[in-house]
Amino acid sequence: MEQLPAALERAGNEQSWAVADAISRVLENPEELHSWRRKLLSACMKGLVAMYSSSKEESKQEVERPLLLRLEELLCVVEEVDPDDWCSLAKTGLKYRYRDETFLRVLNVAIQLLYKKESSL
Repeated sequence: MEQLPAALERAGNEQSWAVADAISRVLENPEELHSWRRKLLSACMKGLVAMYSSSKEESKQEVERPLLLRLEELLCVVEEVDPDDWCSLAKTGLKYRYRDETFLRVLNVAIQLLYKKESSL
C-alpha cells in the first residue's frame, strides 16, 4: 500500500488506480482515509506533471482527461495540497496545456477551492 502512490505517478496505470480506489473504499478510519487521499492527490498531480513534461506538444486526452477528473474529485474531498506539487502542476500545466479545456476547467476549480480564505495555501 505504501508503494502504490509512487506507481500511480507513472502514466497508463489504470489498474493501479483501480486498486487505489478499492483501498479508499475499505479504509474506515477517517484520519487514515484523509491521509490516503492526500497521497493519491499528490500522486495524481505528479503524474500529470510527468505527462505534460514528456509530451509537451501533444495532449494525450485519453490518458490525461481521466486523471484530471480524478484530480478534481480528490481536490473537492481533500481541499489541501502540497504547495510544491501545486506550483509544479500549475506551472507545467499552463506551459504545455494552456489551450486544453479540461485542464483549464480543473485548474479553475482548484483555484476556487485552494484559495478560499481558510485554505492552507
